[in-house]
Amino acid sequence: MTKQKARKRDVRTRMTKTGERYTAARRNVLKPEPLPPGAAEPLVSDAAVRRATGKRWDDWFRILDAWGATQHTHTEIAHYVNAELGVDGWWSQNVTVGYERARGMRAAHQRPDGFSVGVTKTFPVGAERLHAMFAQARQRNRWIDEGTLALRTATAPRTARFDFGDDGSRVVVGITAKGPSKSTAAIQHERLPEAGAVKDMRAFWKERLGVLADLLAG
Repeated sequence: MTKQKARKRDVRTRMTKTGERYTAARRNVLKPEPLPPGAAEPLVSDAAVRRATGKRWDDWFRILDAWGATQHTHTEIAHYVNAELGVDGWWSQNVTVGYERARGMRAAHQRPDGFSVGVTKTFPVGAERLHAMFAQARQRNRWIDEGTLALRTATAPRTARFDFGDDGSRVVVGITAKGPSKSTAAIQHERLPEAGAVKDMRAFWKERLGVLADLLAG
């Protein structure tokens, strides 16, 4: 018996048992098996991944499970999602990381190049001034020890990128204007060597941004 005939038989059997119409019975017969519980939630929302890729997280989990993604490396999964499934490079990485988190292949805050942590704070100054407090060494040294951040690139008043000390980690700062005298700094500290560094650096940045907030308020 072909799969199609077997499926029709299952639909009719369900119709007899439940009294459902053909369409409803077919929908329930074809309902996919429930997914196993995820080890951790993806960092990107279900709505966002659907807008970007046309598929929800459950769809991606089923596709990658069927492909046997748990037996592949991060690079192999990302290449499959990009080259075979047509998802662009940035989103293929997000899909891969989300899948790895759900299947317990990746620890919280872990990325391909290490661990990362994010901290955000809003300040009572415009974006231009807040950006200068990061990008200009003289201003930066007023709230964080000299030499802690070595500027790599800066685009006023939106972003600044730094090397952090001499441990090989990097810091990305994004500035968002909230009005003429209000703006937010989002710190992303990347390439941390181990999971234990996440808690330490979150506390460090909260404390330093508190110092910056006091300085700007004063």
